Amino acid sequence: MAQREGNLEAPTRHPLDWQSEAFYDQDNLDAELERVFDICHGCRRCVSLCDSFPTLFDLVDESPTMEVDGVDKADYSKVSDQCYLCDLCYMTKCPYTPPHEWNVDFPHLMLRAKAVKFREKGASMRDRILTSTDTVGRLATIPLVDVTVNALNKNNTFRKALDKGLGVHHQAPVPEYHSKTMRKRVAPMIAKAAPMEAQTAGVTTGKVALYVTCYGNYNSPVLGEDFYEVFSHNDIKLDLVPREQCCGMPKLELGDLESVQRLKEANIPVLAKLVDEGYDLIAPIPSCVLMYKQELPLMFPDDEDVIKVQKAFYDPFEYLFLRHKEGALKTDFKESLGDISYQVACHLRVQNIGLKTRDILNLVPDTTVNAIERCSGHDGTYAVKTETHDKSVKIARPVVRKVNEQEADHFISDCPMAATHIGNLSETVDHAEHPMTLLRRAYGI
Repeated sequence: MAQREGNLEAPTRHPLDWQSEAFYDQDNLDAELERVFDICHGCRRCVSLCDSFPTLFDLVDESPTMEVDGVDKADYSKVSDQCYLCDLCYMTKCPYTPPHEWNVDFPHLMLRAKAVKFREKGASMRDRILTSTDTVGRLATIPLVDVTVNALNKNNTFRKALDKGLGVHHQAPVPEYHSKTMRKRVAPMIAKAAPMEAQTAGVTTGKVALYVTCYGNYNSPVLGEDFYEVFSHNDIKLDLVPREQCCGMPKLELGDLESVQRLKEANIPVLAKLVDEGYDLIAPIPSCVLMYKQELPLMFPDDEDVIKVQKAFYDPFEYLFLRHKEGALKTDFKESLGDISYQVACHLRVQNIGLKTRDILNLVPDTTVNAIERCSGHDGTYAVKTETHDKSVKIARPVVRKVNEQEADHFISDCPMAATHIGNLSETVDHAEHPMTLLRRAYGI
């Protein structure tokens, strides 16, 4: 394909036409895959991102023609299997995204390929379990069950058996489960607090509802206390979303779009009602924020409640930075934080909000935040699967090398899973932390 100049305008996105029959037509899909793969083959700018692109280019280079037309279409799925929808190729590398006439949206094409594969073949038991985060979390956090699960996950013999029998890599760090969930920790704090009037400032209402997420609720519950203390200290009224289910990102990455729709139908009415009551919305995990800010609006562009929720959803540090711009953020810090190595999660980078976590922490005196804008390779499930764990480790190496070189006082990431993955691989990280935990420490609360 002849080269043309790339697009210099900001990338835009077309809605995902996932409910049409053409979306699931294999011949139609293969034709679009061949078209886009040919463009990628002629460009190769994204080779340093995930393993999708090296896989594609190896298939091309090893084919009889050394062009995309020489690749067996049955091997196309080898490319989509390596995509974990980080979105970085679309947002940071590709010059041919819409409005360019070539209209390349590689992540959503990979999502389409995953959806077709899921409709035709379903998913393995392992993948269904790993993406059923709510169900697993509820079962694993039953009192005493959580103790047993955590003990087994630290047992080498059990982990090797799990690796062989289920396909969960024995060296991959897996999260702990806590019977005292985030909801159980934060709800009493809210109940005991003195009544607080929301302090509107500019675009923010000063009243937020925390969507705790599966990971936050079951695996990182103490983080909820940090959120509550920091937001309350800044005179922001924080309540919990009264009820919620998984945001749907794990099922999206599996290509199970009908499950995404069911989760959307459970969550959106609750969230939209909160918006009507004057709440802004936040979540502690970037992937969950992205789901409501980008993926669901692209899947359901005509749903008014989805768009309403999208407009009210913020990354937590984006929200705090808006409060700072509005003159409503306190800077009465009691403790400096020193040097911080900060891995910027992919699903935060592609929100196009800038490095607001870094900017807020840099307000703390005698604190320097060194941002590392490279993928951790974790994804949520990619790093724990037997067949992709080693590739995940390879993708993480540039970040790990930077962290080791910096030897900072703290290592953080907005994504707890990415932080744990990198911390586990690093020689200099004793304990990975969340930025909100450090901010609370800086306030001395």
